[in-house]
Amino acid sequence: MRFLLFIYENTQKWYRTYFKKKKRQWQFNERQLLEFEEDSLGRKLGEFYRKHGFSMIPKMENHDVHHLITGCGTRFEEEIAMQFLLLGNGKLNAHLLAAIVLGALILPEYYGMYRKAYRKGRQMRPFHAWDFESLLRQNFDHLKDFILQKNSPSLY
Repeated sequence: MRFLLFIYENTQKWYRTYFKKKKRQWQFNERQLLEFEEDSLGRKLGEFYRKHGFSMIPKMENHDVHHLITGCGTRFEEEIAMQFLLLGNGKLNAHLLAAIVLGALILPEYYGMYRKAYRKGRQMRPFHAWDFESLLRQNFDHLKDFILQKNSPSLY
């Protein structure tokens, strides 16, 4: 488990530098998110950070929104499950594939969870590439319901 965490932490910077498209840091911090309307995505994200004692990691904010939208937890095996869910949702990159392969090899006892997460991702409206910063003021429950209803009419 520690080996996987070491690999993950030490490949993140390299991956973001050479492969990830350039993103900008969000303009809000954890305190500002807590000032959003009570039922908004922004407020729910601020509460997520406070509940878990997390700080925002620049350019990784969408990842934290993915936790809220998908209901995936933050334990290591749940992080791997979220990568399976994102694969099912259509996301594909080297880092995601590496996390899936390593996670499946080292933690095969969670394969049922991983398979369920992949299927859930396939059933959801593709959201993995959305810029959630522009949606922070939206009602969280409505946004989540929209994403979970793949076969409903599109917003766009």
